[in-house]
Amino acid sequence: MNISNTFIILFIIGLLLFFMGYRGYRWSLDHYEYMTIGEVTGDILNNREAKIAAIKCMGCHTYTKRDGFFLQFAKKDYSSPYNLAVSADQRKLFVTGQESDALYIYDLETNQLLSKVPVGDHPHSVAVTRDGKKAYVTNQWSNNVSVIDVESGLVEYTIPAGGGPAGLVLDQNEEYLYVANTYTSNISVIDLNRGTETVRLRAGNYPTGINISPDGRNVLAVSQRSVLVEYRDPPKTEITVINATNRRVQQRIHFEEAHIMENVDFAPTSDLAFTTLVRPRNLVPAVQVESGWMMTFALGVISLETGNMYQLPLDEPNTFYADPYNVLISPDGKLAFISHSGGDYISVLDVDKVRDVIREIDEGMILNAENDLMLSDRYIKKRIPSGSNPKGMAISPDGNYLYIAERLSDQIAVLNTSTLEFEQGISLKGADQYSLLRRGEQLFNHSGRTFQNQYSCYSCHPDNHEDGLTYDMDFYPGEDLSNVQTLRELAGTSPFKWNGNNVSIYMQCGMRFSTFVTRTEAFSPYDLNALVGYITSQISHPPNLYRTETGELTEAQRRGKELFERTRTNDGRVIAERDRCITCHPPPNFTDRLKHDVGTATDRDNHTEFLTPHLNNIYESPPFLHDGRANTLEELWTIYNDDDLHGVANDMTKDQLNDLIEYLLSLGSARYHK
Repeated sequence: MNISNTFIILFIIGLLLFFMGYRGYRWSLDHYEYMTIGEVTGDILNNREAKIAAIKCMGCHTYTKRDGFFLQFAKKDYSSPYNLAVSADQRKLFVTGQESDALYIYDLETNQLLSKVPVGDHPHSVAVTRDGKKAYVTNQWSNNVSVIDVESGLVEYTIPAGGGPAGLVLDQNEEYLYVANTYTSNISVIDLNRGTETVRLRAGNYPTGINISPDGRNVLAVSQRSVLVEYRDPPKTEITVINATNRRVQQRIHFEEAHIMENVDFAPTSDLAFTTLVRPRNLVPAVQVESGWMMTFALGVISLETGNMYQLPLDEPNTFYADPYNVLISPDGKLAFISHSGGDYISVLDVDKVRDVIREIDEGMILNAENDLMLSDRYIKKRIPSGSNPKGMAISPDGNYLYIAERLSDQIAVLNTSTLEFEQGISLKGADQYSLLRRGEQLFNHSGRTFQNQYSCYSCHPDNHEDGLTYDMDFYPGEDLSNVQTLRELAGTSPFKWNGNNVSIYMQCGMRFSTFVTRTEAFSPYDLNALVGYITSQISHPPNLYRTETGELTEAQRRGKELFERTRTNDGRVIAERDRCITCHPPPNFTDRLKHDVGTATDRDNHTEFLTPHLNNIYESPPFLHDGRANTLEELWTIYNDDDLHGVANDMTKDQLNDLIEYLLSLGSARYHK
């Protein structure tokens, strides 16, 4: 072959490679736009090149895979301090590390670590005896309490509790421990002399915070989620009042039109209790975010003497302080401190001025206080910027120092309560706090990307889950209602939204999110990569409470599984494939990722087909259906399935329906069903 022929062949091969590369490059641009916008828009090529160069293929195809090979190199080890306690002698600080599964014990004179005590899975809160010899830690994903010998730094034994133990408090004589069990919505009363649970009291929906009045008479437990209310009624969230003398529920009171109460504290005189509140406007169109009416945040005040309850705004007319988590009143009763985990602020309140305001409310001098955002100026003494995602706080017994767990900064901030200035803090850093996935977690928990800082992703998805509410996401009241869905283990379950229009999390959290939900600029490419990577690769389901320790199904669950997979009715008729449960809900995620008309649309919906939701840990997520009409799983078939469009079920007996539901409750993380 002569040189000229060789040149021609090489030239042709070069053209082919160039053409194939160019076509592949154009396809990658089209693919990028489809995954982030939903359609190829015909943008100028240079703009498209800039966008895809910024997002990078590697981010999407690496960080969004839960079990991806490269993900292990992106993960870091963090402590993530969550809640705190200070010893009575003010010498030691106790810190739960949510991600490190440890209790840290620090010497407050030197700020040096004394012990790192391995405890259970996802430790939540800590309580310490007055003599400082024993510490108690709730392990939210292990469903128990660790009893720790402080001097040796060892766990002596564990005490079983309910599902998802969170807040805890010792009674006045330190004979009983009260534990708020979030996932089973009850309170464990533990006899510490016997080391066993003596009674379990029904509480509100998802209780997380619990405390006892200084006079030792009342224990209050506050709840994250609203009790189940009538369809399209505003939320109503319970405070459970327990008589500490007989350890029985004394009263159930409710904050109306509010939810996500995370913690509670008492004035030293025991006459007032303070809690944190979120006031969602889920019954009005989400476009009201532009008017400041999507969500507000408040201080809940309960008078133990009169029984009156008040909601006092923590926001200002043009600035919001999202996701209040902890509230603490100083030992002298003069100041209250609130950590805004979504805004990275600590609010300092003048308690005497709070008392003045509630007195004026009682006298009729102030009307509609809960909606008057100018009112906060009367009792907010100072706003103090903090590190990332401030959560639990503890105050020294002498009232001189406030310790703040800055969860996503891996440090404890120390605030001088006299000067209201920070002093030298305590660092728990064991890894780079600015890794991509950590950045995504910080963005998820921060309100800075919404109009006027009104809310964060956490505001509707507390604990990376969902808040149990249905929001009006259309421009017209009551149309296209959306029941909030969990964010746990989303990898492999696309598309998203009830209408299935968002083909990826990039689209869900990207341009459409900023256009329809936050009314602000979209995330930068780097931040969008970080946020999507965090959501899809780092958020897990807690252990399923309905599965046995061995993972084996119970007899009822096995019968339910047979019904879930059945092909014939009780009288022998063949069930069409589309009407079988398993057709639309195949394992491991129990979704076919398609849209179907199951007869649940109303005249207020703009479409009749809805995306099949995944069923993993479905017991955590009432109410059900796209608009939250069904408060229980039973209602899906007993009320909203007259024509058997949502699976053939009308031939089932009551016992069979019970068995089917028992099986559905057992569907845990996708890794169980591979």
